[in-house]
Amino acid sequence: MSGTPNPNPNQRPVRQIRGPQSALTDFLASHNINANQIRQDANARRAAALASQQAANGGGDDDEDDDADDNTNSPSAEPEPVPTRGRKETKAQMSKRKKEEEKAIAKIKASKQFKRRRRQYGSDEEMSDEDEAARAIFEESMAPLPDQMENCEICDKRFTVTPYSRKGDDGGLLCPRCTKELDKEEGAAKKKRKTAAGRQRRQLQSNLLDGIYPGAKNLMTLCIETLAKNVDQAEDLGDLPVAMIDRLAAILAKKRLLKPSTLNLFLRPGFDTVTVYDGSYLSANDYTRIFQYCPTVKRLRLKNAVQFKNVVMDHLLATNIQLESFSIHGANLIDDERWDRFLTEKSAELRALKVYHTDGHFGDEQLKLLGEKCLELKRLKISHNQKVTDAGIKHIAKLTNLQHLSIEVYKPTSSQPYVEVLNSVGPGLRTFCLGRVNLVDDSVLVAINQNCQNLTKLRITDNEVLTDDGFSKLFTNWYNPPLTYIDLHKCRHIDAADPRENPSNIGLGSQGFEALMNHSGMHLRYLDINSCRHISLESFERVFGGDKKYLDLKEINLSFCQAVNDFVVGCIFRSCPNLKTLIVFGNFGVRDVRVPRGKILIGVPTALGMQIEGTEDGEGRVI
Repeated sequence: MSGTPNPNPNQRPVRQIRGPQSALTDFLASHNINANQIRQDANARRAAALASQQAANGGGDDDEDDDADDNTNSPSAEPEPVPTRGRKETKAQMSKRKKEEEKAIAKIKASKQFKRRRRQYGSDEEMSDEDEAARAIFEESMAPLPDQMENCEICDKRFTVTPYSRKGDDGGLLCPRCTKELDKEEGAAKKKRKTAAGRQRRQLQSNLLDGIYPGAKNLMTLCIETLAKNVDQAEDLGDLPVAMIDRLAAILAKKRLLKPSTLNLFLRPGFDTVTVYDGSYLSANDYTRIFQYCPTVKRLRLKNAVQFKNVVMDHLLATNIQLESFSIHGANLIDDERWDRFLTEKSAELRALKVYHTDGHFGDEQLKLLGEKCLELKRLKISHNQKVTDAGIKHIAKLTNLQHLSIEVYKPTSSQPYVEVLNSVGPGLRTFCLGRVNLVDDSVLVAINQNCQNLTKLRITDNEVLTDDGFSKLFTNWYNPPLTYIDLHKCRHIDAADPRENPSNIGLGSQGFEALMNHSGMHLRYLDINSCRHISLESFERVFGGDKKYLDLKEINLSFCQAVNDFVVGCIFRSCPNLKTLIVFGNFGVRDVRVPRGKILIGVPTALGMQIEGTEDGEGRVI
């Protein structure tokens, strides 16, 4: 598209609008009757009659011979055009048709519609030649209608015209066979460009999810990605550093390339750490092979370990392996009896235990056994559990050496078990995470304020009971150092009958948000207050306005906070100079923001795109 402005902005653009066809028009089209064709045939007959009359008078042949001699002797004479409609014409008929075409083209050039189109395009290259533009309009008007018969421009085969018939280079139409052949020749390049663009866009989205921001990659990243593409040819990883091996394993898992054939690359005798980021393709024998190849393993992390079942746990219990850290995800085929044996026989050196998605296994009995056998446990995470209840959570209070605690269970739980746990292990906790605690009240916030003085990470999500006053009291006069990670998403009032009103100040509101930023804002790195929609615009302006600076903030999620608008986003970019990502899904007040260079704005609800990367001029580039 050309950037030339319209010289007459008040002039409405020309639109070719065709009304419905009458029954007579449809009938004529179905019987291959075209008014334009009839007119051309009539003109041809008249020209033929005139030519025969001139030939009878004896003047036609001399003129034709003279014209032929002139055309033959003239070096600049153009060859006679070949008829493209599949109809044989005499020279007299062709001359007559050309004169009719010239008259029609001259009439088009003199029409008001053509002049308006010239003024609309101005000096655009598409309308730079009047003759070409007028001839294009003439050929378009003379084109046969759908359901009529026409001769192919290339193979001269007769076919039925459709609305999708392709136009040839000389103005004629192409049959379906010739159209298909041309599409094969030209479509490969177009499809390749389109596919490449889509692949590049998806790769950019994937990199953002992995925390890889746009820009040049370092040499180590390029080497790891090259190795991942050719992993089938690798026999051994040699003396690669552990960090590089871990990064390679993550890339292979993301591309679903971690299979039994490639698992051996990450198993070495003497390794004390084994990580499988995606064990979907591994069988029970493959998991058993991990303990056979790495008998010295101390830290084992398995994700999507569906086939890690009783037979594998029996093999582990039969070995002398003593794990210090065990993280397993999706192993829902291990029964409670095996878990009891593992916690009893392998708890001597166990310091960290993370259990995800065990469905109907690993419940209150196993937590009770933890409190009796694993007294040296420092990290415990139970996520997406369907069996743990209040009775099991109370046993966690016996683990007095805990430093990291994360609980997310599906069954409803009350506040009292969490208060008992905080009263017991709260002073030593460094991270405390509660997920899907719908019924927990402000007593838990009071227990956190009174018992926790060493926290760096706090997460409480999916709650509809905690109040804004409770959050304000938590962060006011709290002896805990400033937090670096805070996630309070979906702590909000829920009422389908009147969702905007919040008379009881349920959830994180303006007062609690300001207290949070006053306490931890200077050292905060990650903030997620997604769906905390009762924070006011004035509160956002007070927190991020003025001369306030939050130098450590790297990522903020303000999705579905209704008060967020263009001004708030601009204040955030000014007050957080080191911010990398700002997420604003569902905030329709964000429409036109100048994104600084090196920052990414995700979730702008416009038709341009959902992700905008800042550039040097501050305009932003749609990703």
